[in-house]
Amino acid sequence: MADSLVRKHFSDRLTSRKGAWVSLGLVLLVLVALFGFFTGAQAPERTGHAPSTSESTQVDELMQQFPDAGQQSVLTVVTRDDGAALSGEDLTKIDEMLPVLNQHADGETQKPRISEDGKAAALVTPVVVGETNTDTAELMSSLRDDIAANTPAGMSMLVTGGPAFGADVAAAFDGADFTLLLVTILIVAILLIITYRSPVLWLIPLIVVALGDGLAGRVTAAAGEAWNLEFDAGIISVLVFGAGTNYALLLISRYREELLRHEDHRAALSVAWRKTVPAILASNVTVVLALLTLILASIPMTRGLGIPAALGLIIALGAVLFLLPPLLAIFGRKIFWPFIPKPGDTRESGRAWRGIASKVAKRPGVSLVAGLALLAVMATGLLGSSVGLSQLEKFSVQSESATGLEVLSEHFPPGEAQPIFIVSNSHGADDVLEAVRDSEGVVRAVPIGTTDDETLTKIMVTSEYGPSTEESIAQIGDLRELVHGIEGADALVGGAVATDVDARGGNEADLWLVAPLVLAVSFVVLLFLLRSLVAPVLLLLVNLASAVAAIGAGSWLSRIIFEQPALDLQVPLLAFLFLVALGIDYTIFLVHRARSEASMLGTRAGMVEAVAHTGSVITSAGIVLAAVFAALGVLPLVTLGQLGLIVGIGVIVDTLIVRTVIVPSIFSLMGDRIWLPGKLKMVQPEHKDQTVEPVADNSGPILVTH
Repeated sequence: MADSLVRKHFSDRLTSRKGAWVSLGLVLLVLVALFGFFTGAQAPERTGHAPSTSESTQVDELMQQFPDAGQQSVLTVVTRDDGAALSGEDLTKIDEMLPVLNQHADGETQKPRISEDGKAAALVTPVVVGETNTDTAELMSSLRDDIAANTPAGMSMLVTGGPAFGADVAAAFDGADFTLLLVTILIVAILLIITYRSPVLWLIPLIVVALGDGLAGRVTAAAGEAWNLEFDAGIISVLVFGAGTNYALLLISRYREELLRHEDHRAALSVAWRKTVPAILASNVTVVLALLTLILASIPMTRGLGIPAALGLIIALGAVLFLLPPLLAIFGRKIFWPFIPKPGDTRESGRAWRGIASKVAKRPGVSLVAGLALLAVMATGLLGSSVGLSQLEKFSVQSESATGLEVLSEHFPPGEAQPIFIVSNSHGADDVLEAVRDSEGVVRAVPIGTTDDETLTKIMVTSEYGPSTEESIAQIGDLRELVHGIEGADALVGGAVATDVDARGGNEADLWLVAPLVLAVSFVVLLFLLRSLVAPVLLLLVNLASAVAAIGAGSWLSRIIFEQPALDLQVPLLAFLFLVALGIDYTIFLVHRARSEASMLGTRAGMVEAVAHTGSVITSAGIVLAAVFAALGVLPLVTLGQLGLIVGIGVIVDTLIVRTVIVPSIFSLMGDRIWLPGKLKMVQPEHKDQTVEPVADNSGPILVTH
């Protein structure tokens, strides 16, 4: 009661004639100050694919002790345009390219290595990479420009290898975040115009959420810089726009509803704010706490997403609760033009949703079976699915490094571009070399350097298997078992493929750690919100089934339509997190209203009334969120495209099937038992124009508006 009075007092102040202007001024002042304070921060680049304690990471750290720590090899693959074997004259021309390559080298480019079929040559150039992929991209761009200007006629020269891949990734993302932001804003704007059917109203929530996103971008970059957190800014932006727009839709929908009951638009807005704040807060807390569980993950890029994403959603919450209401109060009822809601308006909103909910309530068993059957069919998409993409499969845009690797693999051992590195104690290095050279699938193994104190030796191993294929992944395990067994060598196996192996194990461990925590967080929030034990258990089970179904459907579509052989490593965990946490949003929006209506009408009729009032807004919110996540597909990373596809499917299924059919079916079947061990306390209808009448099929009373 005290909490309700505090909210009433605050909401009245927030929306009053004078208070709205004061609140608006204070919020804008805070925004300007925060924008200025956090300007200039730059979050670390996304580089941490494997756990920090993994063997591949240990190898990376040990390799920093070698004199050539900042040096990596760039491969230039040379072929004839007509596909013929390289002639003696061609080889002479290739030799003449060495000075061009050496202009960018940290040392001397090796003499051309000719493939067994004689149709390709590979030149290895040692380069000093930059601190970030963006820095390396400048070096690669300059190298490629010089090669292009001097390539002999009739020949093709492609630059590939680790530094080239990193540079191409950075180049692919040039301008991508701006494109994502532009597409996201366009999607939200179009959907808001359709939802509100007003040429003006859509601008208000869009401006509010855009300001929140701008501030979130700066604050999260500062957090990443301060705590060395690696994350994808595109995901943060999508979360802020999606969640912020959802909160705004819920608040404005209730505001429109209250305008039908109040002459004073400020009083209507104050009531709407008070009525929606508990659901919005519960929704936000659920997602924020779920995101914070990521700090326990072992993969740096997964762990780094938790805090920035949580900060972004808190900022979105603040923008909607404290900037949007004053703006709505100042503009008044006319902001809904041309469909201005007025007291006494007899047009019933939600008639279609009421009809659907009533039909579900009359035949809840059939409806529940049908809804669950659809989820089961979607979940079958998991059959035959796998996790883990190769380097070539991770990007949706073609690059010179990818093309170069394909050409290299046609003529040389596929592992040439991504060698395996072994670091061993120097006194055991000969034993390691002998064992590794005799290992299956090894083309060559050579020592390539020692530390200044000669205690450690670095060995480069070339595999005959393509990077990240099943054979190469198994080979890493075999090599580790082999070298670990050499007494006194203390040898460790690393390199790009080893990092991929460790990343697979780390992501799987993170999934089994974080997923139960996300479910536990969602359960606790529902427990406190609904003051029931039965309802949270059933709702969480439904939400879990919906998430699994969406991942199955998304995996199937990725394979069949987009010809992606597997889900990327981070996709299952992040998809599950967003599907459960964001899916609970809509559960909270619906069931919070259902409990309020049930206290006046009974559980079955209360759920029908809740669907009638929230069906439109939840569907609109779901479509907006799904479309915003789908916008991740404009980025060149397959991981984000798959994540957007799965979450988009899940949100649509949540809004149209779970919240419209499955949840109302469960409430109709359970009746008042859904609130056990608590008891539903009945109160009189809040509005005089509402009366309760029984229906003929005894499925419970329904609300009739006179």
